[in-house]
Amino acid sequence: MDSLERAKQRIREIVAQSKVPEDPHHAENTLEWLLRLDPKADQAFQIAALAHDIDRAVEAGRVRRWDYDDYDLFKAAHALNGAKILRSVLDECGLNNSVTDEACRLVRLHEAGGDPRSDLLKDADSISFFEVNMPLYFHREGWEETKRRCIWGYQRLSARAKKITKSITYKEEVLTRLLSEAIQQTFHKRNQV
Repeated sequence: MDSLERAKQRIREIVAQSKVPEDPHHAENTLEWLLRLDPKADQAFQIAALAHDIDRAVEAGRVRRWDYDDYDLFKAAHALNGAKILRSVLDECGLNNSVTDEACRLVRLHEAGGDPRSDLLKDADSISFFEVNMPLYFHREGWEETKRRCIWGYQRLSARAKKITKSITYKEEVLTRLLSEAIQQTFHKRNQV
């Protein structure tokens, strides 16, 4: 097994240990969305998609939401910690330094973006949140918190990703209604400014 496959396997093993039940599916789905948005995504890109939330799977040193008053600061800390964890995993697997450096850079930026590659990873992650995570998030957190999280997530999408997200529907009508309401509220907020 080459170092790339070893790294992917190790990332999957770690993510499978997450106490957030949707994390393994979300990691794979984020990779699927990345490849839909960029079929030529390179190794570093694919690793970053699989590992972007690796922080949630490592209990020791995990970044916790309740330690932050500001959601964006929490997300930045989560991304930074995930990049540190990923570097350790990739070094252990003997992956090429340039691939390791780029994968870690992308994980560090996956919540905020800032350049075309990290923006694309942010879109893949966000679309996957709506497609995979939102139903379980809703059942854990309830209507108001899920709506807040949906508004936050929808606002950060590119125009292309917003179009994709608008077309998502759920088996549970309440979730489709919630997403629609969050999108409408985002639209109204933007037009009031």
